[in-house]
Amino acid sequence: MDSSLILSNILNPPILFFFLGMAAVFVKSDLEIPAPIPKLFSLYLLFAIGFKGGVELIKSGITQEVVLTLFAAMMMACVVPIYTFFILKLKLDTYDAAAIAATYGSISAVTFITASAFLTELGISFDGFMVAALALMESPAIIVGLILVNIFTVDEKREFSWSEVLQEAFLNSSVFLLVGSLIIGVLTGEHGWHVLEPFTQGLFYGVLTFFLLDMGLVAARRIKDLQKTGLFLILFAILIPIVNACIALTISKFIGMSQGDALLFAVLCASASYIAVPAAMRMTVPEANPSLYVSTALAVTFPFNIIIGIPLYLYGINLFWR
Repeated sequence: MDSSLILSNILNPPILFFFLGMAAVFVKSDLEIPAPIPKLFSLYLLFAIGFKGGVELIKSGITQEVVLTLFAAMMMACVVPIYTFFILKLKLDTYDAAAIAATYGSISAVTFITASAFLTELGISFDGFMVAALALMESPAIIVGLILVNIFTVDEKREFSWSEVLQEAFLNSSVFLLVGSLIIGVLTGEHGWHVLEPFTQGLFYGVLTFFLLDMGLVAARRIKDLQKTGLFLILFAILIPIVNACIALTISKFIGMSQGDALLFAVLCASASYIAVPAAMRMTVPEANPSLYVSTALAVTFPFNIIIGIPLYLYGINLFWR
């Protein structure tokens, strides 16, 4: 693998500030980001990437590649939780296996945004419709996870409202803002982009950098939870993203995606949710241990993807597409 890809990724300011956040925890600094600010930054990033995706989508139009990509995205969001569930069942009970499987079937929007910034830094183009794939992949894994729980348990005392589950899956703040921004980007097109460009483009890297600083703080604090997961889950959290990315790249090559789109699709399939799915699992599967599915996604898979995974997947694309 070309070490310059990893080096160029690590030397990006947002990634370096992620390391700075982790270092602050390790050296016991009192650095802390006030609670409302990371939430605001995450909403801004979703808004900016969704709006830009809508503008780009209206440029490209609805082509066969777009339809095939969106179908493949939904298929992966449904299939990944199924086979990861059976792998996890080798060591875990049904509740924990289903919760972690749903986490890895869903996506990390911040990993996607970091990969987009990496491509922009390298001058590799990608299409706006990948944001639609991002929006479509967040919710199905939650539904599949709950179906797996219901199939493989016979606990008649477990009751939850499917209407609440569906609302959490499809109308949570992340999905709602992302889809809404995408639609507004489609409706306003180039005119809307020029109006909001100083806000959506000029501030984007600064906000991403500050957000990843906070993510470094959070990830480092979660590392101690890995003691509860054991070696099996740590290896799972590293190897499954690579497997999912390989499957995604095979699909990307078959569909005929560009290199930029293929990387974003691989990143979507390789990432794990640490916001939307954990919130839904806490509500619907309280028997599952949150320290397992949150710490593996946030303290292992997220750092692995943004530091090593993104350049690793791009290296695979350079070999495969050649």
